[in-house]
Amino acid sequence: MLSRPTTLQLRMVAVLLGLALVSVGFLVGVWVVFYGVLVFFESAHATQIAGIVTVATLVTIGYLEYRQLETIERRADAYPVDRETAPELYQIVTRVAAQLNVPVPTIAISDRDTPEALVVGFRPEHMHLVLSLGTIDALDGQDELAAVIAHELAHVKNRDAMVMTVASLPVVLADGLRSRITQTDDHGPIGIVTVPLAYVSTGVWVVGRTLTARLSRARERAADRAAAELTGSPAVLATVLRQLDEEIADTPTRDLREASGISSLSVLPLEPDEPAKVMLGPDGDTEPSYWWLVTWTHRLKRYLFGTHPPTDERIKTLSDLEREQ
Repeated sequence: MLSRPTTLQLRMVAVLLGLALVSVGFLVGVWVVFYGVLVFFESAHATQIAGIVTVATLVTIGYLEYRQLETIERRADAYPVDRETAPELYQIVTRVAAQLNVPVPTIAISDRDTPEALVVGFRPEHMHLVLSLGTIDALDGQDELAAVIAHELAHVKNRDAMVMTVASLPVVLADGLRSRITQTDDHGPIGIVTVPLAYVSTGVWVVGRTLTARLSRARERAADRAAAELTGSPAVLATVLRQLDEEIADTPTRDLREASGISSLSVLPLEPDEPAKVMLGPDGDTEPSYWWLVTWTHRLKRYLFGTHPPTDERIKTLSDLEREQ
């Protein structure tokens, strides 16, 4: 008997369909811009030429974005360890990987105090698990460390890296096109092409990033549930999330900025809940009059583009699972 799809699965399907429509819309939008320009100049075969130019433009942007990517391990300042250098950690990772039936990942340690835990890679056979000393030191005992590792390897089991890479392709392309256009100070005659492309790419970037954020949140919830089932104790993972969240809250904003490049991949977002406030006045005790707008904008961005569900919501869900056992 086939099981009925869960609400979480239905949401992920809806988001993926939305991203497919965004991808088609992006292609059509770029093609329309080139087609309109070619028709304006009465070019022969405007349809075919616009199609070729559209594909060439997006392939070029994709190549440039790929060339600019740094490895996540380099961003995390991580170095690999093995059975000899970290026997206890290696044993836990091996056990969890066997339970989830995934290949044992390469283990890398970051010296940062910021609580970081993430998996990097496209295929399960070439995954790297990156843990910071801040995460390891914040946890009490092997059970809590195993819960974090189970959450991260659940992403490998669910092939989340592949799903998110494919799903975010239109966002990456739109952002690459948008950023290169906005870096041009004087558009001149080419403005007839670049200005419409800027509007198209910005619109696709906003909508696409909002949808990918929703998909990412759904994948985080699924990884939480898988880790809770594997460890047999949702309460342990809930405790881990609470402890790491407190560590992040106590981490200086400067350190969080340094880790922002891997925030979307870590077990918890490495971002401050509120923007850093700069007080005014001779004694530094006056709140800027515009601060309400800064705070509102920051919260709106977190709501639209946040890659993780609110930590309190994740803890509540895990607590509910614990009570159901």
